[in-house]
Amino acid sequence: MSRVAAIDCGTNSIRLLVADVDPSTGELVELDRRMEIVRLGQGVDRTGRLAPEALERTFAACRQYAAVIEEHGARRIRFVATSASRDAENRDEFVRGVLEILGVEPEVISGDQEAEFSFTGATKELAGRDHLAKPYLVVDIGGGSTEFVVGDDHVRAARSVDIGCVRMTERHLVRDGVVTDPPAPAQIDAIRADIDAALDLAEESVPLTGAGTLVGLAGTVTTLAAIALGLDGYDSEAIHHSRISFDQVQEITGRLLGSTHAERAAIGAMHPGRVDVITSGALILLAVMKRTGAREVVVSEHDILDGIGWSIA
Repeated sequence: MSRVAAIDCGTNSIRLLVADVDPSTGELVELDRRMEIVRLGQGVDRTGRLAPEALERTFAACRQYAAVIEEHGARRIRFVATSASRDAENRDEFVRGVLEILGVEPEVISGDQEAEFSFTGATKELAGRDHLAKPYLVVDIGGGSTEFVVGDDHVRAARSVDIGCVRMTERHLVRDGVVTDPPAPAQIDAIRADIDAALDLAEESVPLTGAGTLVGLAGTVTTLAAIALGLDGYDSEAIHHSRISFDQVQEITGRLLGSTHAERAAIGAMHPGRVDVITSGALILLAVMKRTGAREVVVSEHDILDGIGWSIA
């Protein structure tokens, strides 16, 4: 077994996985998994730069993770940075800060690499589940981008497009620095138009119909699953490999569209950092399910983070 530390820094959150991995048996034993909402992508879509306060929040989380990694004695570390840092003009400042704190340089990976890691992490343990038909279509809804990957034992096609729960919220729902609550019909229509255009782009590279199983990843999907399951709090074991139907996603999305900040914050499984962006994320998942014709989505807690862990080993 090889003890590894994988860090995934996205637009909305930064996550850590410390695990023992055995490539010869395909076994990954999780030792520590955690997440902080740092909103690294705050304002990037508008300014093209990482905000100083967003960088400081991210560096504070990195300091916490450095202590956890040291505590577990993991010597092999890989830090992957995705959409927000890929787009930012001042990403060198971000790279220097991470290197100073963790001793590794963040890899600002391409959308295709991001998709490959997501697919590996999400599907490696599905291989023995005969009731799940192949090929898999893996959809990873992030803060700044969404990845689409189709494959069976290996990736056949992948595409990353610039729609995500934070990007859509900041682009269409923020007025004078405040999120519209609840959104106006014209704002919802604008989000849907952006999503449909992005799905058209994705479909140029990835067939979005014909997959045997739709697999959904990341915080938007897992939070919607928690709501569908009626959980009082966030429960990873209950959420992992649960299934939520198209009708459930449609009903929950409608409820979120008519809700206030306080009503969303009162949902037991809702992370405080997702309260303002969950509605945009739900619109993305609903549009994906409509486009693919999927009647349900299999929810995975294992995603790009696990894929990064496998890549180290």
